[in-house]
Amino acid sequence: MSKVKFIFASITALFCIMIFSGCGEVKVIPENPKDIVGLTFVERTDLMYAEEFAIDRYQDGYSVIYTAEGVGYLLVPNGREVPEKLDGNMKVITTPVENVYMAATSVMGLFDDIGSGSAVKFSGTKADGWYIEYAKNALNSGDMLYAGKYSEPDYELLVSNGCPLAIESTMIEHSPDVKEKLDELGITVFTDYSSYESHPLGRSEWIKVYGEMLGKSEEADRLFSEQAEKLNSLDTSAATGKTAVFFYINNSGQAVTRKSGDYVTKMIELAGGENVFKNLGGDGFSTVTLEWEEFYSTAKDADFIIYNSTIGGEISTLDELISKNGLIADFKAVKDGNVWCTRNNLYQETMKLGTVISDFNAVFTGNYKTSPPEFLYKLESGDSNE
Repeated sequence: MSKVKFIFASITALFCIMIFSGCGEVKVIPENPKDIVGLTFVERTDLMYAEEFAIDRYQDGYSVIYTAEGVGYLLVPNGREVPEKLDGNMKVITTPVENVYMAATSVMGLFDDIGSGSAVKFSGTKADGWYIEYAKNALNSGDMLYAGKYSEPDYELLVSNGCPLAIESTMIEHSPDVKEKLDELGITVFTDYSSYESHPLGRSEWIKVYGEMLGKSEEADRLFSEQAEKLNSLDTSAATGKTAVFFYINNSGQAVTRKSGDYVTKMIELAGGENVFKNLGGDGFSTVTLEWEEFYSTAKDADFIIYNSTIGGEISTLDELISKNGLIADFKAVKDGNVWCTRNNLYQETMKLGTVISDFNAVFTGNYKTSPPEFLYKLESGDSNE
């Protein structure tokens, strides 16, 4: 081996070692519950689909939530003592939580579904950005306060009003200075990793995390079981043979669709359909932007169009969709009358992904006439779909 090649190989090996043993260390959820001085372990919560969290319960109402972040959150019932000699990587949350700063939009629906929307006092989204009625109404009435987006929170407002907990999406990892500042101010940062779940209902199962924080674990279990039953009740033993394309058209006229392994694509598959785009990968985003020619050649023969209205807003008619690009009129789904649109609240209703899958199935099988979809509506020429 030449000296240059040897040096290059040595540098490469050193780089790999640094990745796997240093800053790139893989963080995992402990396989077994940890011993906590002063607490007696009771059980680890059973999970059906979720893989990115674990809940360990101890006597006297204590719990520990572990997430993919590699952090443990000790839930301490209000009025009880915090155990001594805690692991330095363990954060403390007093339960039931209240005065929460909600910077993860997908979590608000879980709080609302479990009947604890009032536990959220501060929002990282303005009223016009919410499609969950409780959040929109609470902001308009003043029961909830806008406290700045996740990357620019109003620290003074949060501290002066006694906010103890910020629930963030993984976007907070792009603003480490914000996370550090919240910690300095005594506001515990809890990062929601539901978007990392490989199964769509794994996302919904995160309601168990927030049920634990809110002292409503039984209600959380019940709500999740309802969604799991919706999926289990579908006859998915055989595919419907129907193909679908899920997309929207951006301001540049390009088609934006989902990756092959994305959870929306998986919901289509679980509903018995097949995404026409089978090998879309790429960067870390869940969407893929395609030039129109590339998109058209594959999507034009799809049996169903499911137009994603959550970015550009809901549309009312098929004519409105075709006006975005006249070639849509040539699509098989348009000619066959199989064009559907999502409602704006699709992405904020994390708890109801079993319902979304059921909606897709009703569309693919033609059962939508007897089981009207909750998150989809059919586009017709010139007719309102409200």
